[in-house]
Amino acid sequence: MTSGTDKIEKPAKSRTTLQRRLHEIIFEAETPGGKFFDLVLILSIVVSVVVVMLDSVSRIRSEHGALLRLLEWSITILFTVEYALRIYCIGRPIRYMTSFFGVVDLLSILPTYLSLMVPGSRYLGVIRVLRLLRVFRVLKLAKYLGEGHLLMGALYASRRKLEIFIFGVLTLVIIIGSIMYVIEGEENGFTSIPRAVYWAIVTLTTVGYGDISPQTNLGQALAAVVMLLGYSIIAVPTGLITAELTAMQRQKVTSESCPQCSAEGHESDALYCKFCGARL
Repeated sequence: MTSGTDKIEKPAKSRTTLQRRLHEIIFEAETPGGKFFDLVLILSIVVSVVVVMLDSVSRIRSEHGALLRLLEWSITILFTVEYALRIYCIGRPIRYMTSFFGVVDLLSILPTYLSLMVPGSRYLGVIRVLRLLRVFRVLKLAKYLGEGHLLMGALYASRRKLEIFIFGVLTLVIIIGSIMYVIEGEENGFTSIPRAVYWAIVTLTTVGYGDISPQTNLGQALAAVVMLLGYSIIAVPTGLITAELTAMQRQKVTSESCPQCSAEGHESDALYCKFCGARL
């Protein structure tokens, strides 16, 4: 007997033949229809990114601006229809809409519509290049798909350690920036603590823009310590992620997409989705 406080997940709604057929074409890469759809999609993505980049060149925009806008809006409408069909044919639309590819698919169509209110925002459409990650499914590069999931798993597993590391670094640069502000002062370019913290971040990460630099002997000595400290700090996140990658076992995954939540990365012998429990 379950208590009244237990949450019971509602079963996914039954899917029509049209929804199953659309899911096979849009989300799967193993069928002829799915391969053709993905290849057309990838070609459209490449064309759209090239159009956005060409539109940023003033000479080309002045000569072919009308054609570029026509292509941009045509591709945006195509992507909008595709996004709507993905929501329609998936069993659990919210899971797809909040997934990585779901968010990327939405962001790929928003800039063009936003350009009607915010001029210049259409150039953010280059985010569509992220959709090219689907090429790994189309070309059956399963080993790359597996490596990608392995890397994402290692990043997720080490997230708490990385959060603590970032918090520690932020604390350190605030302290260093404050000390440098006291040592150098406004006359040497350190006009405020936030600007001194900016210098500390640039120096600690070994970027070294050179737009601000200490002029006093004590300030230069502190800068030398920060530079040396930067080399050791950069190695920390690399070591954390490497340790997780070494600890994780490599698993064979397929490009099969869950018909309910659209998730991928399932093991080759999996019968159910490891994310939502739906049958594959």
